[in-house]
Amino acid sequence: MPFAQVRGLKMRYEVVGDHGAWVALITGGRRGYDEFVPLARRLAAQGYRVVLHDRRNTGATDIMIEGDVPEETLWLDDLHALLEQLGATPAFIGGSSAGARTAMRFYLRHPAVVRGLILMRVTGGAFAAGRLPNMYYGQFIDAARSGGMEAVCAHPQYQERIAANPPMRERLMAMKADDYIAVMSRWQQMFVAGTRLPVMGMTDDELQSIRVPTVVIPGNDLTHSSASGQLAANRIPGATLHQLPTTDQDIALIPYPEWDIYEDEITEVFVKHMRAVEAASMQ
Repeated sequence: MPFAQVRGLKMRYEVVGDHGAWVALITGGRRGYDEFVPLARRLAAQGYRVVLHDRRNTGATDIMIEGDVPEETLWLDDLHALLEQLGATPAFIGGSSAGARTAMRFYLRHPAVVRGLILMRVTGGAFAAGRLPNMYYGQFIDAARSGGMEAVCAHPQYQERIAANPPMRERLMAMKADDYIAVMSRWQQMFVAGTRLPVMGMTDDELQSIRVPTVVIPGNDLTHSSASGQLAANRIPGATLHQLPTTDQDIALIPYPEWDIYEDEITEVFVKHMRAVEAASMQ
């Protein structure tokens, strides 16, 4: 399990594949990268080098609850630094759910190193707007208010992160609960501002400013409705929409691993898209 020092963090990462164009895939939620390993292996078998990483405050990467910019901005700047350190630019940037949102915002902040976007399960809509602020921030703020940092460390999600990176318990316990609450509340407020948009976290002007080849595979649950992915593809100039043989389900969230039955098709769609970009660049 390799680690890199990135912007003051010890970051867990993995490169799958040993030749070909670079790809970075970003997972969603607050999960580590493991769920994307099978897809990365499929892409590597088609001649790509895929960078996976645990974002700060997820997986086995260090926890660092600080910053005046949105947490997703920290995530994408961390990824940019990791890719530069690995010599992995330019790259195709992609992801699912929050990873798709981070990929789009990565382009806005670092357009010169993005060859194209490969997006899945774009988030948007009233249900997601009502659910996600608490999932990402509210539940942890409540824990800190009710039981201090001991309660934060006892939360099941933090228990997973501490098990993956044991020194993080000491780091968290050294933090004042009021400071933790202040940062998480600030991040929550910034996050909530983006939930009001039809494509979460992206204004129409931002979507229309994307100028790299993009493919979008919509989701099929209440958090990642097909309409959100279709809207993103419609707003991004020249984007390709690919609809899997799915129908929208009336459930909050379909975990990404349950999409394993579609990964051959996802691989085919992404490879076709990336090869077209590569061919165009050689003309």
